[in-house]
Amino acid sequence: MKKQIALTAVICAAVLIAASILTGFWDSSKSANVLKVGFVYSEDESTPYTANFVKAQRVLEDEYGSRIEILSKSNVLGRECEQPIRDLIRDGASILFINLDTDIPVILAREFPQIQFCQASMPTISIEGTPENYHTFNGEIYQARYVSGIAAGMKLRQLLDSGSLLPQDALVGYVGANSTAEVISGYTAFLLGVRSVAPEATMRVRYTGSWSNFAAEKEQTRELIKEGCVIIAQHVNTTAPAVACEEAASSGQTVYHVGYHQSMLDIAPSSSLVSIRTNWAPYAVQAVQAVMNDQIIENVVEAHAHGRDLSAGFESGWVELLELNTFIAAEGTREKIDHAIANLIRGRTKVFSGNYTGVNPINPADTIDLNTGYTECQYSSNPSFGYVLRDYITVEN
Repeated sequence: MKKQIALTAVICAAVLIAASILTGFWDSSKSANVLKVGFVYSEDESTPYTANFVKAQRVLEDEYGSRIEILSKSNVLGRECEQPIRDLIRDGASILFINLDTDIPVILAREFPQIQFCQASMPTISIEGTPENYHTFNGEIYQARYVSGIAAGMKLRQLLDSGSLLPQDALVGYVGANSTAEVISGYTAFLLGVRSVAPEATMRVRYTGSWSNFAAEKEQTRELIKEGCVIIAQHVNTTAPAVACEEAASSGQTVYHVGYHQSMLDIAPSSSLVSIRTNWAPYAVQAVQAVMNDQIIENVVEAHAHGRDLSAGFESGWVELLELNTFIAAEGTREKIDHAIANLIRGRTKVFSGNYTGVNPINPADTIDLNTGYTECQYSSNPSFGYVLRDYITVEN
């Protein structure tokens, strides 16, 4: 009897050991099938720019669930990103999404050819000469700026037609980070959208010298309001322009705001007309799918390809017009902007065209005649139109 009990105990122990080994193997196998995805952010969710990027991370989590593990580093300066990226690679990341303006990822991509480096395209970075595992991407945001300009133009048209605004006072303002083609392309597309509805409009531009400087953005917005700008758009990363517009509107001034990266309705309920954003999720979801299936990213992502540099607009959901404030928008605005988006998707609208002359701010002898038109993002996902429209746009600093 004792021998039988002992034998039973041995068998049970053997079964438990085998189960433990098999369970360990299963867990290890399961862990091996989880793709680790790294994100490197220049800021954190307190700024609209990175908060908008984090939305793509959350879409990834919803899309792939337990099949992926997200690793992230926030508030990373471009010049100091090498160690955070190395940390993510050490922790097992197979694909990295980076929103920094730095060429350090290109250098690291050569060192780690098995890792896919995906970086939001920047004017300082070219895909030329980079390794096969380095990729760039961006939304064709000029499309959304043009359509938001139409919404702004509808509001101007309403003010002009009602006599609340004189033609010479049809001023729109723009707060931009700096004098780069990315910013110039954006405010040009915005003004062309405005003028498609209200040809009386002209624009004043002020630069802050930084992508994220709340105090400077608020100051430049206030200056534009003092000068009589009744609608102000932004190409900077904080909510400061919306705050400044709301403060002015609350004091009785006629001023409206067009936001970037996120809806500004909660921040500026009486002045926020509409906002726009780049939707990073379609690229992230499809790039991860490519890595999961051991495919080339550019063969999977649905976009306009410029080598290993990809871009897309409304047609692929890469840019979006956010909630329209129907309490202040002019009647017919929704129908107007829906029609404009449909035409952009069908390729029926050439945004950068018309009886305009653009002047290169660095070399005034270099001009462009938009009667022949200009195709933005034709060769790169990063905007390239860098001419200031003569007679219609004044850069004040």
